[in-house]
Amino acid sequence: MYARPTYEVETVLAARAGDRDAIDELVRSHLPLVYNIVGRAMNGHPDVDDVVQETMARVVTGVSGLRDPGSFRSWLVAIALNQVREWRQAPDAALAAIDEAMGLADAASDFATLTVTRLGLSGQRKEAAEAARWLDADDREVLSLWWMEVAGELTRAELAAALGTNEQHAAVRVQRTKRRLETARTVVRALAARPPCPELAAVAQTWNGAPSDLWRKRLSRHVRDCPVCGGHLSDLVPAERLLAGLGLVAVPAGIAAGLLEIARTAAAPAVKGGLLAKGKAVAGSALAAKPIAVTAAGVTLIAGGAVVVQTLLPEPPPSLRATPVTVSSSPPATPTSSRRPATPTSSRRPARPARSPYGLTVDTVDQAPPKNRPPAPLPRRPAGTVAIGGKHGYSRYGGAPSITHRGDYVTITGRGYVQVRWGILYRNRVGPFLPTTWTGLKGKLFHVASGGGRRMDDEQAPGVTWMGSPETGFVRLPRGQQQMWQNEFYYLDGRVTLHNNESGTDIDLTVAPRTWQEVWADLSARPDPAKGIVRYGLTRDTGDDRAPVPQYVTRAANPERVPQRSRV
Repeated sequence: MYARPTYEVETVLAARAGDRDAIDELVRSHLPLVYNIVGRAMNGHPDVDDVVQETMARVVTGVSGLRDPGSFRSWLVAIALNQVREWRQAPDAALAAIDEAMGLADAASDFATLTVTRLGLSGQRKEAAEAARWLDADDREVLSLWWMEVAGELTRAELAAALGTNEQHAAVRVQRTKRRLETARTVVRALAARPPCPELAAVAQTWNGAPSDLWRKRLSRHVRDCPVCGGHLSDLVPAERLLAGLGLVAVPAGIAAGLLEIARTAAAPAVKGGLLAKGKAVAGSALAAKPIAVTAAGVTLIAGGAVVVQTLLPEPPPSLRATPVTVSSSPPATPTSSRRPATPTSSRRPARPARSPYGLTVDTVDQAPPKNRPPAPLPRRPAGTVAIGGKHGYSRYGGAPSITHRGDYVTITGRGYVQVRWGILYRNRVGPFLPTTWTGLKGKLFHVASGGGRRMDDEQAPGVTWMGSPETGFVRLPRGQQQMWQNEFYYLDGRVTLHNNESGTDIDLTVAPRTWQEVWADLSARPDPAKGIVRYGLTRDTGDDRAPVPQYVTRAANPERVPQRSRV
């Protein structure tokens, strides 16, 4: 039976006991999941942010009464769906549904459009996202959960629990929704065909142009029987293959800021009755007057289109430190912390000593920036000599050290920039993905930039990325792991060892010293598909110790027992 990773259960236990750092971590790590489920279930209605915030407020206030910490994720998703259903029952939500059916809603702001634009979808992936518009409300709920299951964010058991049914019945509902989604995809493609089918145009003569469940049925009857429309459908790839390599739609900054404040104060009162007209929170809710910015304790950054909330307070004392867990398909994340009770002899907590911020900012899941957005300036750090040794071979392209097998490693010593070039040989072998790990860190290591002209999940052909293809399957990263770019750039001042821990998936990594000029030239190369440059690079370096450190880095020596987010 599937079990939640130790770190998530321990975080829930700490939050249940009132640890505000743990509450903050739960809100921050689960907000993208809730936002994507609610956004897709509500088709991107303007009230999505209210429903998301109301959901998370209920989680903050209700986690203390959660009996089974291992059921946290299914409990969270069930709350989200209940909030969506409450919203639908509100009078103004019913009017919004009528407007949508009559084509009066703003189609440019629906969740399908957000998915296409923010994830940069094209080809059949774009068609699959747009097909969601043609589903009814119940099917959109199921689709929102199944999409997260395919993305690796939910298990089938959690999906079933969120729907309030058993796994067998949940499988039936998923299959029914998938069939309707596939039918909608045929309609989307037939309507987009050029030249258009004259008979299809005749069938759609009275259609107002707004996608709906009713018109999906009407138009699909023609598409199914028409040889002209049917000729466009021979190469349709199953939806699950298209969605497997996708990330999550980024959470708007305003939602994250408000929720971080709620989690920090942990003072949201219990709410009765849910949402009222136009998605406003009921009187007495913590969201009745939504905060619009975080306090001085944190700062919200937009990194590649995603919201990353970085805590800038001194590091809290670890008292509920997570037990190291072997890197697997669900690796551990941030160890939680617990606040000590105030001593009876003093009403004021003694001030904690100030600490360096180094290591407090760790890479998180983010979305790719717009392809034509040039990178922010790259801070120039002092550089000297960088030496690379270890158990490795050499790349055929330029002779740089290359670690291509499980157990290979490179030890990097010195001060300067280092490039790690990713190769995922999915045509050789696709299977479980075990992350690379950085061990034995002495000094400081920063993740300063991402480049190479592409993210590994960018399309190189319709439906094909550098992570896989419909024929071979797609490599799926562990939950919480940041998506790799072709070239990842780091700055080292000290010593560290990088390990290739490949298991099922065939991974090749090439490691080479780089100058600041070489890194900047890579990041700032103008997109040119003819040269394989899909997008500009992304600057991550802040120029100081608040710059992010990579995931799976530790000062310990064991390469197979590294938490996703270490304290360095």
